[in-house]
Amino acid sequence: MPDGHPPLRTTIRDVPGLIAAGLAPEVLRAALEAVADRYAIAIPPALRGLIDTPDDPLGRQFIPDPAELVTAPHELADPVGDEALSPLPGVVHRYPDRALLKPLLACPVYCRFCFRREQVGPDGGILDAAALERAYAYFEERTELKEIILTGGDPLILSPRRLGDILQRLAAIPHIEVLRIHSRVPVAAPELLNAALADALDIDIPLYLAVHINHASEITPATVEGLRLLQRRGVALLGQTVLLAGVNDDVAVLTKLFRAMLRARIKPYYLHQLDAAPGTARFHVPPERGRALLAALRGRISGTAIPTYIFDRPGGLGKIPL
Repeated sequence: MPDGHPPLRTTIRDVPGLIAAGLAPEVLRAALEAVADRYAIAIPPALRGLIDTPDDPLGRQFIPDPAELVTAPHELADPVGDEALSPLPGVVHRYPDRALLKPLLACPVYCRFCFRREQVGPDGGILDAAALERAYAYFEERTELKEIILTGGDPLILSPRRLGDILQRLAAIPHIEVLRIHSRVPVAAPELLNAALADALDIDIPLYLAVHINHASEITPATVEGLRLLQRRGVALLGQTVLLAGVNDDVAVLTKLFRAMLRARIKPYYLHQLDAAPGTARFHVPPERGRALLAALRGRISGTAIPTYIFDRPGGLGKIPL
């Protein structure tokens, strides 16, 4: 199981752990226990060491808040429509030429704004061999598919052997031209970016790693060093960022973040408008504010540092640029 990785065994996973670490006050114990009963908590050591206060840009992302139990009328349990577009367990097929494979629904860290927060958690499980074979058969039968995107959960917390087997199996499908992995591991558990993982990612077709990073302080020397191991094997790096109130909704903060990405050889790819998952309203930034932030970046930083600002429309209608 993913939690067998030594770095993840010391992850803070409950309210007593938060209080003991000084990340939550005792007075909020009961309220936070109610949140924990619904949404998973996980703050691994690499991120714990970067949090100064519960309301700083990192604390806000990862420390639970009682506001998570307040669901706004527009919020949805499945805001991007994964379930309606899932023909079989672990597969989402939204676009003609691309499909998602979710080999597990566990993560090294649980973001308080996650659009899959109703699905993911430490008990999310892993697709067994039979389920994976059904997924491979689905992909093989549909020659219009050119790209498979591994997401979840976080695929990089699988063992390198298991992940390597999945990648090799997908790369062997003749019409699959590109593979992509979406992950928080490079910032949440950079210790996992080791030689064994680099070996597993060394495949015969192009592989892109989309790294979820929301603030420049998440990019540590350990993150950069680990990513270099993967880059030397030909893994191309993309950056994905969610626009979050109180975290990065500021021109100077975004400028610093996107420049830090480029220094780490990560191409800023998408800036996501927040998906309206339950209890995430405190992170909402109005789209007009997002557009103004992106407009202010133009001419201030290199065009290579500017991502596409996108919105994933509710109901599985797909992404559109804002």
